[in-house]
Amino acid sequence: MHSDTLTIMNTEALYQIYLTHPEVTTDSRRCPKGSMFFALKGANFNGNAFAHKAIEAGCAVAVIDEADYAPADDERYILVPDVLQALQQLAAYHRQQFRKPVIQITGTNGKTTTKELVAAVLSERFQVLYTQGNLNNHIGVPLTLLRLRDTHDIAVIETGANHPGEIATLTDIVRPDYGLITNVGHAHIEGFGSFEGVKRTKGELYDYLLHTDGTHIFVNTANPVLTGMLEERGVHLNATACGMGMLATDGTMKVTVEGGVQACNPFVSIWWRRTDAQASGSEAKRHEVQTQLVGAYNLDNLLAATCVGLQFGVDEAAICHALHTYHPGLGRSEYRKTAHNELIIDAYNANLTSMHVALENFKLIDGKHKMLILGDMKELGADSASAHQQILSEALACGAEEVWLVGDQFAQAATLHEPTDGRIRLFTDVDAVLADLQATPKEGFMVLIKGSNSMHLAKVVEGM
Repeated sequence: MHSDTLTIMNTEALYQIYLTHPEVTTDSRRCPKGSMFFALKGANFNGNAFAHKAIEAGCAVAVIDEADYAPADDERYILVPDVLQALQQLAAYHRQQFRKPVIQITGTNGKTTTKELVAAVLSERFQVLYTQGNLNNHIGVPLTLLRLRDTHDIAVIETGANHPGEIATLTDIVRPDYGLITNVGHAHIEGFGSFEGVKRTKGELYDYLLHTDGTHIFVNTANPVLTGMLEERGVHLNATACGMGMLATDGTMKVTVEGGVQACNPFVSIWWRRTDAQASGSEAKRHEVQTQLVGAYNLDNLLAATCVGLQFGVDEAAICHALHTYHPGLGRSEYRKTAHNELIIDAYNANLTSMHVALENFKLIDGKHKMLILGDMKELGADSASAHQQILSEALACGAEEVWLVGDQFAQAATLHEPTDGRIRLFTDVDAVLADLQATPKEGFMVLIKGSNSMHLAKVVEGM
């Protein structure tokens, strides 16, 4: 059917259809009965071509942007100028109808773990909608927002970025009441151009929050990069502040907490206490929490979740319970004991900053025999060679008996180490690692497995 016989629908009209069919899918292979199919396009596919399959599979309507894919006089096909834009505008419109708090989280490292911890803490008291997995991009964010229902009390939305302006775009869709940047590190330099580019993009969340009435910022006041970003925007924090705090738009700190690491071998245990005016008694109660997270670097993530929980009135004992019972997944700061070895699996993402803190933490963990399996760090652009050389030097200094390197970038870095260190072994890909492990199994090792997700190092687990 051609565009002259198919009416182009606007957001308000599309929203009325959504209210009747509130389940949304972009995958013609997963079409719940009565759902809406959005025919997105990619580099190697055109969702319009699958619209008829989605209808046949049970979708009530298919949103398309190429009229030729709609059969004549079939009202189940909805034409819009651009499907992705329609999805984003629909999500933004739906979010505006939600009158309860929305928290947006971004950052270079730790945003997914922080989001999960925040959701766990808030779930002690509220019905929480939160981003599943890492669906934090221009498609995942609107799909998450379209899962908002009246039964939810609060929403926690994770947003990621790999190029300038992306956080601003996502923030315009999310329209957060509260925002949190976990940190700013050296990642996606290829897309951002420089570390300053990373800061500017992450700071787009601050730009929105500082210019919108009634919004608040959760900030790690011990992080000089974050406090510096706020100072650049005219917000000067108390120089004596430490830990995590909630900053109101008038520049005052409301809820504040502090804490520290007690032990990390391999699970991190922390202490924390409230330090604002609402702390009970002359001295705030000190809480101690044993977590199931690996890595002292998770202290900031744990304190962030604690601060958010306090802001929303979650009982202090309930906060401790949530932090203690949270179990990481998705290969993030995950400890696993196999029949032969102990593994620290942090293979979902890797950049200069996260590699550094992972290796620093690995030094602190007891292990008679320690081993590293490190995969290339992707999207570092012009910084890639120096970053891999730096991490290799740190890896060789952290007490590991064996250092296995996977990928071309680490292989190039290894050529610069003279004389050749006998602990280093080079592998082209994860399959080569698995083949070696099958031929010569390892036993009795404490192993850190870390690399960018595209290196697929999570597969190494099956060989350990």
